[in-house]
Amino acid sequence: MQTNQIFLLFCGILLLLGLVAFFLGRAKAARVRGAGISMYAQPDQYAWFTVLSTAGPALMVGAIGAFVMLLLGAEIPTFYLLSGSLVVAAVGLAVGVMQVRPEFHARQAIEHVIRLLLAGAALISIFTTFGILFSIIFEALRFFQKESLWEFITGTTWSPGASFLEAAGRAEEGSGGGQFGSIPLFAGTMMITLIAMLVAIPIGLMSSIYMSEFAPHRVRGIAKPMLEILAGIPTVVYGFFAAITVAPIIVDVAGFFGLDAAYNNAVAPGMVMGIMIIPFISSLSDDVINSVPDSLRQGALALGMTNSETIKHVVLPAALPGIISASLLAVSRALGETMIVVMAAGMRPNLTANPLEDMTTVTVSIVAALTGDQEFESSATLSAFALGLALFVVTLTLNIVSVVMIRRFREKYRINDL
Repeated sequence: MQTNQIFLLFCGILLLLGLVAFFLGRAKAARVRGAGISMYAQPDQYAWFTVLSTAGPALMVGAIGAFVMLLLGAEIPTFYLLSGSLVVAAVGLAVGVMQVRPEFHARQAIEHVIRLLLAGAALISIFTTFGILFSIIFEALRFFQKESLWEFITGTTWSPGASFLEAAGRAEEGSGGGQFGSIPLFAGTMMITLIAMLVAIPIGLMSSIYMSEFAPHRVRGIAKPMLEILAGIPTVVYGFFAAITVAPIIVDVAGFFGLDAAYNNAVAPGMVMGIMIIPFISSLSDDVINSVPDSLRQGALALGMTNSETIKHVVLPAALPGIISASLLAVSRALGETMIVVMAAGMRPNLTANPLEDMTTVTVSIVAALTGDQEFESSATLSAFALGLALFVVTLTLNIVSVVMIRRFREKYRINDL
């Protein structure tokens, strides 16, 4: 019998055992209750507890067995694993039916299981984050065993050279090693991110203020969905728009003022990236501004403030923690963007303060290091993990700063105290 057939048979038998457990548990609870004995839960709650005691342990045994086989490399025959799970399900059915008695709190037991499931769902993101971090750290340590950490942090030249050929034993005699100074990459990342924020934050914040404070309900119902469509456009489309439309316009405008601009410049991807992340700021800021109690607005207007003064001195300070969160979320989104930069800014690591020149970002270099015919053990490939670790540290620092700022402004402009 094939594995798929065995698995389908297992699911069918487990479903049958669950149905049997449900009806047996409810029938026993109904008999006890029919005898005039008070119980702590309804018959259906005892029935669902019996189902949980039947299916829960069986699924857990199957999941543990799959984990052992996939991650630890153990060989457990599928038939024996699923058969053992069914045996555990039968034992759980018997135990669940035995627990159907007047003094047993079936409802509390079910709620406890639900709390455990919800806590497990919340822990998945935490464990995933740690798994990503550990996988990056281990490979980054291999890179720093080959290259200097100080040179990586302070170096101003990023040129992997023939390091991947050296790792494969195919380097030509006398060929130079790679240089892995990350400053040009982070400088390009920060430059393009800064341009994007200069576009996204003012437009996004002003659009959210208009939609929440000035726009009629009908206009808001049309404008907000249309604005949020920007978040659903693929980034490759934004890349085409930046490379074909925006970059030539920037070159022409710079030439009009007597400036020399490359077609692969930092301004084009920065502006288009700012347009792309406007919905992140406008939508979140709009929700935060709408959550400010209307009593604050009415009180300010009753004291003689104009609508604009109310927004400036009352609404925005009260909504400032949420606006900061939305802005920093947009910064994190801009730091991780790749396709727009590849298509409009190029892939040359260029340490310059002129945004009209071509430059690249950390994420583009990570993609370049992990694609193509390269030896994985080379410094060129392992540098992607070092860059990923550095970018992780930068985004983590931004998140910590945002939490500190949000708490500080929340204490200063606490809505409940206004």
